[in-house]
Amino acid sequence: MSDAYEEIRRRVVSVVEERGIDVVGDRVGIRTVVAGAVDDYQRRAHLGSGRALADPAGMIERVLRSIAEYGPLTGLLARADLEEVFIEGSRVSYIDSSGRLRALDQPTSERENRQVVDRLLADSDRRLDASSPLVQARVLADTARLTAVIPPVADHLSATIRRYALRRESLDTMVERSALSPAAARFLWAVMQATTSVVVSGPPGAGKTSLLSALMGAVPSGHCLRCCEEVRELHVPLVHGSYYEARPPSLDGSGEISLRDLVKLVLAMRPDRIVVGEVRGSEAFELTRAVNAGCGFACTVHANSAVDALDALVNAALMAGENVTEPVVRKVFSSALDFVIHLDRDGVGEGPIRRRVMEILAVVPSLRDDFSTQPIFARAHIGAPLEWTGALPPDALVARIESALGGSTVRHLMTSEEGAA
Repeated sequence: MSDAYEEIRRRVVSVVEERGIDVVGDRVGIRTVVAGAVDDYQRRAHLGSGRALADPAGMIERVLRSIAEYGPLTGLLARADLEEVFIEGSRVSYIDSSGRLRALDQPTSERENRQVVDRLLADSDRRLDASSPLVQARVLADTARLTAVIPPVADHLSATIRRYALRRESLDTMVERSALSPAAARFLWAVMQATTSVVVSGPPGAGKTSLLSALMGAVPSGHCLRCCEEVRELHVPLVHGSYYEARPPSLDGSGEISLRDLVKLVLAMRPDRIVVGEVRGSEAFELTRAVNAGCGFACTVHANSAVDALDALVNAALMAGENVTEPVVRKVFSSALDFVIHLDRDGVGEGPIRRRVMEILAVVPSLRDDFSTQPIFARAHIGAPLEWTGALPPDALVARIESALGGSTVRHLMTSEEGAA
């Protein structure tokens, strides 16, 4: 019945466009059109022009979901346990909280899946067409991030929909899920009380944004946070400060506001801490100014380890094409960054996904224009405990943190039995 479905669906789309029906607001009107198209198909089939439908009512519901909702993905996108959806042409698969990759049990076509993507983008200021074949956008009432690519960049429609963790993250909740140890949570809480520079690293899906949210939640309420993202994912309530989101160019190529522009902007807005959601490109060059601006700083970056994250920042900054050498960039970052927190996760298909902080490194002074680090916390493997190595950050950094604490010592935090905050 796929041919009948496509025929009825095309006819409904044509009528909707011709009459200008609001498919979201006028559910009665759209249902009337769908029912009329199904009745018309049945009438012609009984006259010998095709095969009659065995379940006309079921066809009405299927077409209605396709036109007014998200087609075969409607139920999937409504699931609370959904982590990520993958669309490759006509194929749809997903990962749920069990950590297993599963295939959607309903048939779809590439045309239908493209309509789902367009519907998701309808409420955003982003577009997906020949002039803009790549797109990232907040969708589903800001509960998910859509990344989509169409030909000629991809062979076919290729999209992912990642659901955000809707729970309010804190360092204590991460301890409850074993992502952090109590001592590490107390230490990170103390780190966020001072004007420190922190990099959160890990592979995709490791929980970098969740940890960054928890770190932001630990910042004193009187501190001004300026948060810059290409596509907004952070939703921590701010007492003092604001969020800023990059904007793609318009159809004529004008009006673009890049992440690099935003970082430059917030430097002039008296921040106590600058937060950059995800560093991937030339905006990293502006970070060489941000980390030396006398305020705190935090960002996320994709990397395989904490040490690799430092190299990734340097390489991204060099992509800006400014007349600055690699040794200069390394010197700036090595003198201004304080900590790197690295996360990892289980592989897909290995059971419930575990996301863990694997190491917390302090960046220590070096005689060379390069990075020297000191592990403060480390985990041997993803199932092992996160343990204090016995080391402390450099004395000057410890003094800065303890000054912000107003009495407690960093060493006491490592051995205390109290909560994170």
